[in-house]
Amino acid sequence: QVQLVESGGRLVQAGDPLRLSCTAASGRTFIFSTYAMGWFRQAPGKEREFVAAINWNGGTTIYEDSVKGRFTISRDNARNTVYLQMDSLKPEDTAVYYCAAGYTVVARPEYQYWGQGTQVTVSS
Repeated sequence: QVQLVESGGRLVQAGDPLRLSCTAASGRTFIFSTYAMGWFRQAPGKEREFVAAINWNGGTTIYEDSVKGRFTISRDNARNTVYLQMDSLKPEDTAVYYCAAGYTVVARPEYQYWGQGTQVTVSS
C-alpha cells in the first residue's frame, strides 16, 4: 500500500507565500525516486485540475499556466518528499491540494497513487 501524505495547507492572506509538502511512505514495491510526482487542486464545485509536475530526478518540470512564475515544484528523493512552493498567492488559488505519483510527467490526472489532500485558503 502506497501512502502519500500532504501537509502545509492553511489559511493565508493574498500575496503570502506557502510551501506544501508531500511525503511518501515507500515500500519494497514503491520506490519514490523512480516516480514522477504531481500536484493537483480542486476548488469547491470545480473539477480537479493540474498544477505542477516533476520527473524522477527533478530535471523536468511542467506547470499550469496560471501558476507559472508563482509556484515551484521540487523534490528531495532522500526524504521521499515533493514540495510545492507557492508565492504571491491569490484568492483563486483556494482549493484542496493533492499530490500524486505516476510513471510519467503529464498534466492530466493519470497518476497511479494519490494523497488525501491539504486545504489551502487564501483570503483577500
